[in-house]
Parts: sequence; C-alpha cells; structure tokens
Amino acid sequence: MGNPVREHVVKGLQPGDTFCFTRRFSQEETRAFGDLTRDYNPVHYDRRWTRAKGFNDLICHGLLVGGMICEFGGQVGWLATGMNFKFLGPVYFGDTIQCQVTLTQIEKNGRAGAKAVFTNQAGRRVALATMTGRLPLDDEKNLLDRMISEGDPTNKLSTHSDYRITPAKK
Repeated sequence: MGNPVREHVVKGLQPGDTFCFTRRFSQEETRAFGDLTRDYNPVHYDRRWTRAKGFNDLICHGLLVGGMICEFGGQVGWLATGMNFKFLGPVYFGDTIQCQVTLTQIEKNGRAGAKAVFTNQAGRRVALATMTGRLPLDDEKNLLDRMISEGDPTNKLSTHSDYRITPAKK
C-alpha cells in the first residue's frame, strides 16, 4: 500500500478534507533544530530559565512543532505561500503532538487555504496555524500518480500509513 495522503491527492482534494498525524518530540531534535536555526534561547536549554519563565521543564522550539505542517505539505505537494502560527502552550520533550490539518478553501487555479490544530497527548491545544499555498493541478496530479506507481522513491514516507484522512462531507 502506498501513502494514503498522496493517493487522496490524486483522487482530488476538497475543502473540508482533514488530515491527521502525530509526532513525538525529543530533546535531540530540539538541539538539532537549534543548531540549524541558531536559536539558542535558554528556554530550550537551561532549566533555571524555564522555571523563571513559568514552565515545568525545557520546551521544544515552537517552529519545530509548527513544522509538522511541512509533513502535510510535503505529502500533498503543497507549495506554501503563507503561514501564521499562534502558540498556546509548551511542548515538552517526550510529548506526542497530533496535528490536524483541514483544507478550508480551494480555488480552480490551485490556490488554497488550510488551518491546523496541534494537540498534546493530554488533549490540550498547544498551537494553531493558518496557511495559504498552491495545490497540485491536473498535470501535477498525473505526475504524482506516476511517481506513486514507481514506488515514490524520493518520498521517505511513501509507505507510511499512519495518517487519518477524513474526506469532506458532500
């Protein structure tokens, strides 16, 4: 079985389609993200600082968590044109975050909008996002279909099936 998100794209996306996936965040990922972005805010590295800020422990970078929308975008073939985040609460190392992305609008030229809700394992919302971008048009969907039939060799999630997809209600 191939990746269900990409297969859904080929069939056709609709406003209201919802994609849900989870990820567990580690301290090693935050260190790597900090090195990559050069974000060495002490809230990610020094427990004295996190206590002074009112957190229980070290926290993940917000954009590392928000970057979960990139997994959605990469599987859909979404070309991002805008992103807006609102961070509501901390994500601690070892937390498992569920990201639920819902397409809110799709225009004939492929321009689209979506919203994302990030929830921790306790069911608390930790972040919200809105985004705009461009979805694959017919020629690109045909190419994506060919790529899937070839085993989708450039997609490291080509056989990932832990996605939940809720099609739009018709």
